Amino acid sequence: MLNRLYARVLALASSRHAPWWLAVISFAESSFFPIPPDTLLVPMALARPDRAWRFALICTIASVLGGALGYYIGFALFDLWLRPILDAHGYGAKFAAFQAWYQDWGLWVILIKGLTPVPYKIVTIASGAAQFNFWVFMISSLVTRGGRFFLETTLLHFRKRHPILVSVLAVAIVAGMVLALKLL
Repeated sequence: MLNRLYARVLALASSRHAPWWLAVISFAESSFFPIPPDTLLVPMALARPDRAWRFALICTIASVLGGALGYYIGFALFDLWLRPILDAHGYGAKFAAFQAWYQDWGLWVILIKGLTPVPYKIVTIASGAAQFNFWVFMISSLVTRGGRFFLETTLLHFRKRHPILVSVLAVAIVAGMVLALKLL
């Protein structure tokens, strides 16, 4: 099922409505959709390098707005659906400890995980469930998601002129992401 969905997302990249689909997928991925927007952003940026920065901006704005929905899902629905399950199984105190930990480290979680291939919806929903400060969440989401999408388009932009530099940077970025995932 996911292979068909992935193939459909790639087909959307060549559509004349691709920027709208990029916005929809970026929004949805930050709250409930399983396919990252990069699968559409990269082929679109390669096909239309003159519009790559615009595509990164669309991706960023839609992803941050979708993150607000993911935050709301975690904030509003956690107590309604998941807290009773946690409490029934004796995990209420562990979740309270998680909330306290997230208040201290949530900014770093958002900034680091927003750059990685970890589905951003996990971060957005967890931020809402932990009742992390909404405006700090939104600003850090803008920084991290914008950083990710603009970094991708920048690497794509320089790939022909400086292939070795771009390759070294890409490897360093991936290594940094792996290290960040292991630390958090």
